[in-house]
Amino acid sequence: MWVASSASSTARVPVAALLRHSIYPSFSNPSRIAFISIKAAIGQLDMAREASGIRQESFPLTGFSSPQSQGLLHRNLPRPIKGLKRMLVGIYSLLLVFVMLFQSQISRSVATTAEHGANQRKDQRRSQKRSSQLPLLPQLGTLRLWMHEQNDGLVRRELAKQGESGRSLEEPETVWSTHAFVNTRQQTIFTQSWIPVSGKKIKGLVVLLHGLNEYSGRYARFARQLNAAGYGVFGMDWIGHGGTDGLHGYVESLDYAVSDTTEFLQKVASQHPSVPCFLFGHSTGGAIAVKVAIQSSAKKLLNGLVLTSPALRIKPGHPVLRAVAPLFSILLPKYQFRGNRKRQPVCRDPAALAAKYSDPLVYTGPIRIRTATEILRITSYLQRNLSKVSIPFFVLHGTEDKVTDPTASQDLYDQAVSEIKNAKFYDGLLHDLLFELEKDSIAADIIDWLDRMIEVA
Repeated sequence: MWVASSASSTARVPVAALLRHSIYPSFSNPSRIAFISIKAAIGQLDMAREASGIRQESFPLTGFSSPQSQGLLHRNLPRPIKGLKRMLVGIYSLLLVFVMLFQSQISRSVATTAEHGANQRKDQRRSQKRSSQLPLLPQLGTLRLWMHEQNDGLVRRELAKQGESGRSLEEPETVWSTHAFVNTRQQTIFTQSWIPVSGKKIKGLVVLLHGLNEYSGRYARFARQLNAAGYGVFGMDWIGHGGTDGLHGYVESLDYAVSDTTEFLQKVASQHPSVPCFLFGHSTGGAIAVKVAIQSSAKKLLNGLVLTSPALRIKPGHPVLRAVAPLFSILLPKYQFRGNRKRQPVCRDPAALAAKYSDPLVYTGPIRIRTATEILRITSYLQRNLSKVSIPFFVLHGTEDKVTDPTASQDLYDQAVSEIKNAKFYDGLLHDLLFELEKDSIAADIIDWLDRMIEVA
């Protein structure tokens, strides 16, 4: 990486001056604090050097990593100061790389600060109005950030509880109810169930895992189709989504989602012993389902997996992102990364798209850095372990999916050691298969596969 250079330039500046006068990125308060802290530490090292009588060196405006700059940077410095300063300059350089990669986006962010502020105030007024309609919830007011995050989950949970209200009257074949359990991390996990009416035998269980940014209630229509075929359905909102605790759209660790799914599966199986159980996962929910099937103790409870558009391989928007994402997921985990790419269409049904992006329980903001890092991490794990999948599965994918990779689903089919495995690719279809125009025929394909697995169970 180089800071500035010119073929004809011979200018020399002190190290401390170079860092002191570099421009802070227009990021967010946490990132500015990180830059200021690192630069202040470097300044303290320079003061310590000057106090000990060490001569200030200068070097041409070339890369920090060049032999010339490294030699001049550390000449005459005591060994402990030299090592610490090298580390701080390296961290500072990584931060500058990140800023330079997204300089255009940062510029746009600065230019529209007033507009963003107005939108945030509008969203806050809307959130406060929504909270005022829920009398049992505490008002936000000026509470601290962690209280805001807690209230965020409470508000969404109340909305999730209202999602299917009244539909049991319209759909006499289904009994819908909501539940919750507290996981080992003392977080409230929101769940719901769709059960065929009393007296109708349940021949199988399906546990639903939604995709990134959505929630289990979006699959209510599919759940009722499964009910009509004799299956009991149970949905779980994973952390930061739907009615479950956590900042909306923020996933601290997808391993938490794996452990919560394992716990939920055990609860469902204990309530319905000896009934065949299947795990359904869409997109990132599909990645969670595959990891459960590989390493979870709950895999012995499963009779099979159904995966629609599973996130088995994800490529970052820029190759450097994979290298720097882990660092920034530590420094700025909740920062909303505004990429340059436009939102990819997820289905070809305009009504379904409008319903999705107007749903208050669907997260529509920019992806948070830790969330993106976790997706890269779990998909990297799955790519190395596809050959460990040994239970029956049915993977479905649209050939024109631009969100997840259809060829990764083919890799799963090719590498898995399962005795029973099936794959179906739908020509021209996009990501959200159960919201495409052909959703009924896709649901029928899934039910047909489940029925065949029941026969061999």
